[in-house]
Amino acid sequence: MLITTTHILSDYKITEYLGIVSGEVVMGTNALKDIKAALSDVFGGRSASYESSLSKSIDNVLEEMKERAKAMGADAVLGVQHSISTVGNGLLMVVIMGTAVKVEHM
Repeated sequence: MLITTTHILSDYKITEYLGIVSGEVVMGTNALKDIKAALSDVFGGRSASYESSLSKSIDNVLEEMKERAKAMGADAVLGVQHSISTVGNGLLMVVIMGTAVKVEHM
């Protein structure tokens, strides 16, 4: 499955547009991560625990989007964009979406 933020693929011809496809996850934080992040705020530096959780969430969302695109019969997802925002109290939402397409190698 080809995934790209661009709207074209070099050496490929788009044969069919299948529609918008997305993946999403809502990730909760826990008290230990909050304490570590607070210490990073006080002493400076990056919050490795939050970064690790966010990285895993992005991987999960990408995989979910790929599976949905495959179910639509897609070979690629173009124009992929992401959004990361807070929802509720201590929840982080990650959404990735793009256009599922069928392609042929030229």
